[in-house]
Amino acid sequence: MSRTPRRRGEARRTVAIARIADHALSSADAILARWLPDGKRQGAEWVARNPTRGDARPGSFKVNAKSGLWADFSTGERGKDLVSLAAYLSRQNQVEAALAVAEMLGINAYE
Repeated sequence: MSRTPRRRGEARRTVAIARIADHALSSADAILARWLPDGKRQGAEWVARNPTRGDARPGSFKVNAKSGLWADFSTGERGKDLVSLAAYLSRQNQVEAALAVAEMLGINAYE
């Protein structure tokens, strides 16, 4: 859970990052195909080139489409869900990424 900045007189709202990440798992294949279009499903994993660096071919960057865990085994970067993957790929913080994922999925981002 994270809080979004608030304007004077505005109530503080909590972004439901964990709920958004859980909801994203139900659309993991479509999301991964959109974010990592050169990848492909191999068992439970989406294997792709890492778009944040100059991967020559897929193999070291993998996302588990069932759990949301992801890792770049070449650099050691990793995360626990699709919101953290969105943050990594778009170079945003967790709250910004969660808001973007919620908007993409058409769900309420707040608790």
